[in-house]
Amino acid sequence: MPIALGSATKVIPALMNAGKEYVCVMRVHGDFDPNELQRVVREFIGPIYQRPPLRSAVKRIVRVRRIYYIKILEVSGRDVLMRVGVEAGTYIRKLCHDIGEILGCGAHMQELRRTRVGPLKEDDTLVTLQDVLDAYKIWTKLGEDKYIRKVILPVEVGVAHLPKIVIKDSAVDAICHGASLAVTGILRVETGVKIGDLVAIFTQKGELVALGKAAMRSEEMVSSRRGIAVKVTRVIMEPGTYPPLWRSKKKS
Repeated sequence: MPIALGSATKVIPALMNAGKEYVCVMRVHGDFDPNELQRVVREFIGPIYQRPPLRSAVKRIVRVRRIYYIKILEVSGRDVLMRVGVEAGTYIRKLCHDIGEILGCGAHMQELRRTRVGPLKEDDTLVTLQDVLDAYKIWTKLGEDKYIRKVILPVEVGVAHLPKIVIKDSAVDAICHGASLAVTGILRVETGVKIGDLVAIFTQKGELVALGKAAMRSEEMVSSRRGIAVKVTRVIMEPGTYPPLWRSKKKS
């Protein structure tokens, strides 16, 4: 579960809508052929129709969700250990139920562990509260910050999965005040950005300035001489962090 501090809480919606990975134990209700299970599992790769289960926090309407991969790690009797990569909003217990229906003997999710949220992977970023406490004590008593930097990551890590747009220093403070990003303020943009995509706006030093929705494709951002490229939706950086050069130009 990602935990954000201070203004970094503004990036949580971007993480919640990112892809997820789970490791789960699916208990099958009858005997089955492992080869048949492999065949059935492959049928679920790609876009699927899924209705949320009875006990869920959303309206129970059929929606399309994408399954990126299902890897069977181990089979022990009627228990199947699987690693599953899915689009946000996919219910793993419903996926297990549906796999059991196709198998013909039924199945349910016995155990579940989330191992990735967007760019945050269990192996790289998971820490315990004891780790945080120890790192904090070392930092406050000894002045050593390398441990606290391992348990509290910069906000930029949380948006590593988003397309990146690098802007000029002269545009930073305007963005911090909620202005939309014009093409004249862009230095670099990643390829493949489509209209409506959520993007991350960075300084040349790699500091996260804001999040926004693309109003142009990446090709248009590069080729256009004027126009709004990104409509800012969440400002992360505090106003005044960079000089307000946009005001100076306006006054002159």
